Amino acid sequence: MGRPHPLAISVLALASLWQASGSSLAQERHTEYVQTEEDVASKLGVKQFSPYAGRSYPTRPLWGDQHLHTEISVDAGTMTRLGQEDAYRFARGEEVASTTGVRAKLSRPLDWLVISDHAEMYGLMPQLLSGDRDLLATAQGKSWYDALKSGDKEKMFATAMDIVAALSKPEPPFKSDKIVRKAWEKYTALADKYNEPGRFSAIIGYEYTTRGGYNLHRNVLFRGDASVANQTLPFSQFDSQNPEDLWKALDTFEKKTGADVLAIPHNGNLSNGLMFSIETNDGQPLTKEIAALRARLEPLVEVTQIKGDSEAHPFLSPNDEFADYEKWDSANLDGTEIKQKDMLQYEYARSALKIGLQLEKKLGVNPYKFGMAAGTDAHTALTAVAENNFFGKHSGVEPSSKRWEHVVIKSPKDPSLTTLGWQQAAGGYTAVWANANTREAIFDAMVRKETYATTGPRMTVRFFGGWDFVKEDTLSREPASIGYDKGVPMGSDLRQAPEGKSPTFLVAALKDALSGNLDRIQIIKGWMNTDGKTEERVYDVVWSDDRKPDARGKLPPVGNTVKVENATWTNTIGAPELITVWTDPDFDPTQHAFYYARVIEIPTPRWTAYEAKRFGVAMPKKVPMVTQERAYTSPIWYAP
Repeated sequence: MGRPHPLAISVLALASLWQASGSSLAQERHTEYVQTEEDVASKLGVKQFSPYAGRSYPTRPLWGDQHLHTEISVDAGTMTRLGQEDAYRFARGEEVASTTGVRAKLSRPLDWLVISDHAEMYGLMPQLLSGDRDLLATAQGKSWYDALKSGDKEKMFATAMDIVAALSKPEPPFKSDKIVRKAWEKYTALADKYNEPGRFSAIIGYEYTTRGGYNLHRNVLFRGDASVANQTLPFSQFDSQNPEDLWKALDTFEKKTGADVLAIPHNGNLSNGLMFSIETNDGQPLTKEIAALRARLEPLVEVTQIKGDSEAHPFLSPNDEFADYEKWDSANLDGTEIKQKDMLQYEYARSALKIGLQLEKKLGVNPYKFGMAAGTDAHTALTAVAENNFFGKHSGVEPSSKRWEHVVIKSPKDPSLTTLGWQQAAGGYTAVWANANTREAIFDAMVRKETYATTGPRMTVRFFGGWDFVKEDTLSREPASIGYDKGVPMGSDLRQAPEGKSPTFLVAALKDALSGNLDRIQIIKGWMNTDGKTEERVYDVVWSDDRKPDARGKLPPVGNTVKVENATWTNTIGAPELITVWTDPDFDPTQHAFYYARVIEIPTPRWTAYEAKRFGVAMPKKVPMVTQERAYTSPIWYAP
């Protein structure tokens, strides 16, 4: 078990000290780092006077949202009046007015953004409302336009619902390539306009939305600019409802153009057992070819967002006290099918990582060897998910005294399966360790899986694995320098263990200056036994304050300073940073395994507490008012 290393250093000092922490697979390695206090004089000679000379790795994580919708998405476009340019301006730090007229601004700008509007009938709503000539030339387009412009509120609402319903039909309401291309090329040109290398990366992308009620959706990202993305059109469910056909189409695009694309699936928690299946889409045994295609094209999985957290589930991980975080687990997305317990293993990231080990043994390739990402999935054009600055899933649940009880998704099957406003989770963002703030560098870091997901806060997290990390390595103010010199970063493999050695991990986290202190860092291990069965264990490796595990190894809670009635807390508990070296005490060199870090904050007010305070609302006891935000790193795999 690890020992705590609380450090009494101010947050501002820590921020300056940590500015130099970063990573890159292709860095120029240097070994002259300060390892112990006694080594200072001998290690810092004239030639190595500057410890930063020759450094080529990133100095800070780049924060972004890879999952945002605007009025261009058909479902968002029926309610939201903010467009793609509004989304870019807001993400870059400008102040904008929401659809409901509320002024909105981020606490800090983002470094990058993917506007991932739905591929299906891309750009329909703004073109329809503007009376686009090509749309009105179709019978369906003319009918919808007349109804939306009628002034009859009931007819307008019914038409909007009819338009949304068309997304779930196997055939589009009209042939739309020309209409889609017009909107797509307008978007790609806008992305190029707002893309400023070194300041802000506007990564081109879209969402492939299929099997709507089961949320088998992917965000598709392009590495290149408009000239690359314009060589195709967004692949939609009208092309195929089979995700395997999406992968084949993306593979064909890469081979034809020489360009690079990737896809990021999301909301496995709502797929009712389909997202991480051990079968093909048509129910046949998974093949090596399909598994390899998925593994190559889907290097990341979105594990947390507004529609719930998909890292772990208490039914699958009963010994994990933090597994019950922001769960949407009663049914599929639209509440048309109740969820069964046996579906859960194929929905959550940790379980999928374990299934991947089994499939690798069977097929020779691991389709679920993915890193961690997060997104908002906001349909407001506003990537605003801080607990005190949460603008909701769609414009119907933007800030108001009533949004906590507003119907977000109505179940046609059972009222108990209807999703209400208070069930929304305020999250999340993806942190990328890229060499530069450019489309290409961020994309390449995603492919390497040098990423981590957070539920909203922007804590800095480092995670390295190797065979030779020692306690003295925690004394360095540059964990990345030591991490790369002696090991591999998150998203990488550790190969055959040296004789008599167990893997060691250097893990470090620095709090977000605007959020709570850190409670603990955990390392989650999953492995496969020689009999082919998988297991998991959660290790508390470093923690704050003067706490000691009990006889069963359980760490006492960090405490709770939240005053719900005032929506306040104090950072008088927890630690501003945590760092440790941990060695796997249960290592078996013959067993394939994965390790990832989970960083937990102290309790802080949930967005519902801020809402209750602002509007003077008394919410029922079932509504949670306190949260413990967290980060999930991409795994490191032991692959002998």
